[in-house]
Amino acid sequence: MKKFRKVLDGLTTSSPGGTIGSPSCGSAAGTPTAAPTPKEIDVQETLVSENFQLCKTVRHGFAYQPTALAFDPVQKILAIGSRSGGVRILGRPGVDCYCQHESGAAVLQLQFLINEGALVTACADDTLHLWNLRQRRPAVLHSLKFNRERITFCHLPFQSKWLYVGTERGNTHIVNIESFILSGYVIMWNKAIELSTKTHPGPVVHLSDSPKDEGKLLIGFESGTIVQWDLRAKKADFRIYYDEAIHSVSWHHEGKQFMCSHSDGSLTLWNLRNTTKPFQVTFPHGKIQKDGRKESCKPILKVEYKTSRSSEPFVIFSGGLSYDKAGRRPALTIMHGKAITVLEMDYPIVEFMVLCETPYINEVQEPYAVVVLLEKDLIVVDLTQSNFPVFENPYPMDVHESPVTCTAYFADCPPDIIPILYSIGAKHKKTGYSQKEWPVSGGTWTLGSHTYPEIIITGHADGSVKFWDASAITLQMLYKLKTSKVFEKPKPGEGRAAELVEEDPFAVQMVSWCPQSRIFCVVGISAHIILYRFSKYDANTQIVALEVRLQCESEDVITPSENENNPCFSEPGSHSPQPHHQYPVSPGSRTPESGKDSIPCLKVKERVVRVPPGYQSDLVIQLLWVDGEPPQQITSLDINSAYGLLAFGNCNGLAVVDYLQKTVLLCMSTLDLYGATDPYQRLTRSPRRNRQSTSGLTELTDNQQSVDMERSKSPTSDHVNGHCTSPTSQPCSAGKPRIPMGPEGPRLTRRGPGRPPFRKAQSAACMEISLPVSHTEGHASRRAMLQQLHGVTMYSHDEHHTTTSYCWSERESRENSFSRSRSSSVSSIDRDTKEAVTTLQFGESYGRKSDAFPTPCLWVGTSLGVVLLIPMSIPNDQEERMEEPVTIGPSGAVQMLKGSVLRFGFLDCMGALIQSPYEVWRDTNAPEDPDRPRKRKLVHFSPSSSQEACGEGHLAVVCSERQAKVFLMPSQSCLFVHNITESSFVLRADVVSVCNSVCLACFCANGHVMTLSLPSLRPLMDVNYLPLTDMRIARTFCFTNGGQALYLSSPTEIQRITYSQEMCDNLQEMLGELFTPIETPEAQNRGFLKGFFGGNAHTFDREELFGEAAAGKASRSLAQHIPGQGGVEGMKVAASGAVGELARARIALDERGQRLGELEERTALMMTSAETFSKHAHELMLKCKDKKWYQF
Repeated sequence: MKKFRKVLDGLTTSSPGGTIGSPSCGSAAGTPTAAPTPKEIDVQETLVSENFQLCKTVRHGFAYQPTALAFDPVQKILAIGSRSGGVRILGRPGVDCYCQHESGAAVLQLQFLINEGALVTACADDTLHLWNLRQRRPAVLHSLKFNRERITFCHLPFQSKWLYVGTERGNTHIVNIESFILSGYVIMWNKAIELSTKTHPGPVVHLSDSPKDEGKLLIGFESGTIVQWDLRAKKADFRIYYDEAIHSVSWHHEGKQFMCSHSDGSLTLWNLRNTTKPFQVTFPHGKIQKDGRKESCKPILKVEYKTSRSSEPFVIFSGGLSYDKAGRRPALTIMHGKAITVLEMDYPIVEFMVLCETPYINEVQEPYAVVVLLEKDLIVVDLTQSNFPVFENPYPMDVHESPVTCTAYFADCPPDIIPILYSIGAKHKKTGYSQKEWPVSGGTWTLGSHTYPEIIITGHADGSVKFWDASAITLQMLYKLKTSKVFEKPKPGEGRAAELVEEDPFAVQMVSWCPQSRIFCVVGISAHIILYRFSKYDANTQIVALEVRLQCESEDVITPSENENNPCFSEPGSHSPQPHHQYPVSPGSRTPESGKDSIPCLKVKERVVRVPPGYQSDLVIQLLWVDGEPPQQITSLDINSAYGLLAFGNCNGLAVVDYLQKTVLLCMSTLDLYGATDPYQRLTRSPRRNRQSTSGLTELTDNQQSVDMERSKSPTSDHVNGHCTSPTSQPCSAGKPRIPMGPEGPRLTRRGPGRPPFRKAQSAACMEISLPVSHTEGHASRRAMLQQLHGVTMYSHDEHHTTTSYCWSERESRENSFSRSRSSSVSSIDRDTKEAVTTLQFGESYGRKSDAFPTPCLWVGTSLGVVLLIPMSIPNDQEERMEEPVTIGPSGAVQMLKGSVLRFGFLDCMGALIQSPYEVWRDTNAPEDPDRPRKRKLVHFSPSSSQEACGEGHLAVVCSERQAKVFLMPSQSCLFVHNITESSFVLRADVVSVCNSVCLACFCANGHVMTLSLPSLRPLMDVNYLPLTDMRIARTFCFTNGGQALYLSSPTEIQRITYSQEMCDNLQEMLGELFTPIETPEAQNRGFLKGFFGGNAHTFDREELFGEAAAGKASRSLAQHIPGQGGVEGMKVAASGAVGELARARIALDERGQRLGELEERTALMMTSAETFSKHAHELMLKCKDKKWYQF
C-alpha cells in the first residue's frame, strides 16, 4: 500500500504558480519529470508565462558596414544607414534608436523631411520608405517599390512634399511624400540631353534645385553631362558636356555658380553666365611633375561648397590624393581661402556632411562642423577653430576598437562600483578635443524610474578589457584595462610564443568578475590566466607567476604494467586523505628533456613595475608546453574571493590554485577525478615510455623565491592531497592511435610537432559561421561549432594551416576533422579521451551524502555530461588561512546529464537563489592604520542558515546542452528532469532573478530563447528569436538578472534584449524621443533689389506642376505603392495608458491628415471647376444682357 501511495504521489503534477508537493513524474521529452524524493520540498512558485515577453531594447556601438548619412539641421538628429538595411538615428546622449528594413537591402541614401519628424530611405532593392519618427520606435508609413528602374539618387528640397528620384536609366521621377504616389511628371533622359547626342549620359548621380529659382532642377549624369531643367517650361536651360565623370555637385548659395568633383581628382567651377567651359579647374593634390604634366590623382568622391559671412568660402572634399604615395591614409581636405588642410583618417571615408546654421540653401550657409562617416568610426570636425579639432564623441562608437572576443553582463551591481571605475578611467581620457558642445543634440531623454546599476564587460583581441556603464539602457565607457602590460612584448620569430600566436597572443577568451570583492580574472588565448585586484592607489609591484603543467598523452588501450604507478585514490567516504611524501619542485629541477619544452607561451615581466590606480595584476598562471605540444586553451574558470581559490580546466583536466598563498592545490586529469566511480569504466592509459615519472602534471615554477618557500607549505608535487597525479595515471590525448576507426566516424588525433593550435585570436566579432540546427546533420558539425565556441582546440588544423616542415600522411589528414562521437559506449569513449571541463562553480554544499553540514565545495561539469563534486577544507582563521594548506579531495560523487554541462545554480529549500560567498573589498595598497588593522571580512550564504524551518539541505540546478536537472542535497536525489531540446542544443544557460523570483534561462543553437521555472522546470517561455544563429552570437550571448540579455549582433554592435514582461511594459518610458516640436527658423529678408532681380523663387508652385490635375497619373507598372505597418507597429510598441493613447492619437492624426489632404485636392478641383463655370456664365450673361426676347 505504501508503494502504491508513492506512485500516486509521483503522478501528481504541480499547477502553475502553485505549491509543489510531491514532484511530477514522467519521461516525455520537453516535460518535467521527477523521481520520488526522500523528503517533502514545499516551494511556492510565483512565475507564470505572463511574466515573460521577448523584445529588443537598445543597440549600442557603431553601425556595421555603414553606407549613408543624413542630418536634420533643425531637429539636430543624425541618421546612419547600413549595408544590412539597418538605420541608426542619433541625438543627444541617451537618444539612440535602431530601425531595420524587413527586406534587409542596403540603404543607399537617407533624406530627412526637415523638422517634420520623418525620414525617407532609398534601398538597394529599389524601394523608397517613409519612416515616422514622431514615435519612440519609428515605423514605416509608406513604401514605394520601383519595378523597372534602379534608384541611384534622391533629393528632397526643404519644405517641399515632392521628392526627386534619379534612376540608373538617366530618368528623373517625382514622388509625392504625403501619399507616396508617383507623379505623372517625368524628366526622360533623352529629353534632357540634346537630340544630336548619340551616347547615353549614364545614371543620374546628382539632383538639386537652384538656390536662385526652385523651378530649375540641376541634373548631373555620371558621364560628365550636366543639365539644368526648367520644370515649368519642361525644357533644358543649358547643357554641359565635360570629359571627366562626375561624382558630386555643390551650389554656391547665390545660385550663380556651382562646383563639380570628378574622377580625375579635379574640381571644376561653373558660372551660369558661360556654361561652354568651366570658370575654374583645379587639382588640389595634383602636383606638376618634371615633364610638365600633372600627376594622376584619385577621384574626388564628394565636394561641398559653403559660404561664410566672416571669412572665405569653405571647399571640403574627400579623396583626390595622388596615386604616387602608396599607403597613404584616406583624407578629408578643407580648403579655406588659400589654406589647405588635409585631415587623415584611420578608415576609408564612406560619406561626409557639412553642418550649417541655416536650412535654407539660398542664404549664407555659415558652416560650423563636418560629420565624417568612416567605415568603422564617426567623427565630427569643428570648423569654427583654425586647427579643426574633433568633438569628443559621446556615443560608444569604439566597442570594436579591437575586435570583441567575449562579453559579460552584470545587472544590479553594487552602487559604488560605477563611480569608482569612472573616476579611475577618467584620468586616462584623451585630450585635445573641441571645447564646444556635441552638435548632434536633438531629441529628449530622461532617466527612467526603473533603473539600477548595470555593467557590461567586453574582452578584445588585443588583450584589452573594457568596463561599460550600461544603466538605464545607455552605454558609457568607464574603465579600460590592458592585460598585455603584464607580459614582455614578444619579439617576431622568437621561440614558441611566436610560433603559437602570430597576431593576437593576448586575446581575451573569458572573464570572471566578483563585483563585491572587485576581484577580476582574465583568461587569455595563450593559455594564461591573470588575476587582478582593485586599488585606488598606485603601487610598485613584482608580478607573481605560476607555471602549471596540464598536458597529457594517450597511447594504446592496454592494461598498466606492474612496474608502473597506478592511480591512488582514497575511499570516497574518507574526509582526510592519507599524506604522501611530497617532492618540492624548484625551477631548476626539470629533467634535461623536459627543460627544452617546459616553457609558457608568453613571458611575464620579471622586473618591478609601477602600476597606476585601478586593476593591478596580482597573479599570472600559465600552462606550459609539454614534449612539443602546446597547452590546450582553458575552457572553464571560476573564482571565489571568500575561499581565496581559483579553479580552471581544459580538455586535459582540472587545476585549483590558492591565489592567497600563490600555490597550486590540485592539478589532475579529468579521468583521475572519477577514481573508481567512472561512469564509463574507462581503462587507464599507459604513459609515454620516454617520459620520466618525475615530470608530473603539477610541475610549476615561480618568479619569486618567497613564493618558492610558501609553496613548500602546500602540496605541489605529483602526489596532491593523497591522490597520485603522476603521468602514469593520465588519460591523454596525443599520440598515434593504434585502434582502427569505428562506425562513429573519424577520430581525433594528435597534432603534429610544431603545429600551432591557432594563428589568430578567435574574435567573436569576425565570426560569421552558421551553427547547425538540423538534427539530420549529425554531431560532427555540431561538435565543430562547440569546439570553436568554447575555445577547445580538440582538433588538428585544416589545410589552411599546413606547414612545410612536416609531412602528413593521408590517414592523418583524414583524421584531422572536427567530428567527435557522442556515443556513451565504452569503446567510443576509450577512443576519445578528451573530456573537457566545461563549467566550474564554487559554493557551500554537501560533498558527500553523509555530510550533516555544508562545506566549501567545487562543482565540476564535463563535456560528457558528468557532474563531479569536490569538497574542500579551508582554515577559518585569517592567519591560518595564509599559512596552513587548503586540503582538497575528490569525493567521487557523480551525476549524469545529456550533453556537455553548461551551468550550475543553487537554491535553498524555499526556492530562493543562494549566492556564492564573497570577501568584502579592501584596498591592500591603502596606508596602514594601527588602530584598525585590515582583516578579511567574509560574507557567507549558507544553505542551512536561511531556512531553519525547512531543515537542512539545498537544491542544485544543473543545465547541460540538452537537459536540466534539479538535485536535492545532500541526498543527491534527482527531483526534476526536463529535456530542453532534442533537435538542437543549448549554447548558453543561467539561473537568473526575474520579478522577485528565480528561473532558468536558456539560449539554443536554433535561435530559441527559453525560460523554465525553478525548481519544477516548467516551461514558461519559448520564443524563436533568431532564425539562424552564427558563431559570433553564440560566443557572446549572455543572460543576467532582471530579465535581460545581450549579444554581439554585428562585429561593431551590442544588442540588448529583455525577456521580462515588466521591462517590455516600461520600455517606452526608458527610450528617448526623436522628435521635439521646434519652430522652423524664418528665412532671411532678401531685400527689395535681391527679390526683384533674383528671380521668382517663391512663386514656384510644385503642386500645380506635379499634381494629378496637371501631370496626370504615372504608369502603374513603373512603381508599386505598399502601405506601411507604421500605425500597427506603433500600437504594438506603445504601452497601455496615456502613452498608448498618445500613439493612437498620432496615428489617427496622420491618417486624418492624409484624408484631409486628399479632400483638399478634391475641393481645389471643384473650386477651379466652379470658377470656370461662373466665368462662362458671366460672359453669357453679358452677351445676352441687351438683347430683346425676340432676338433669341
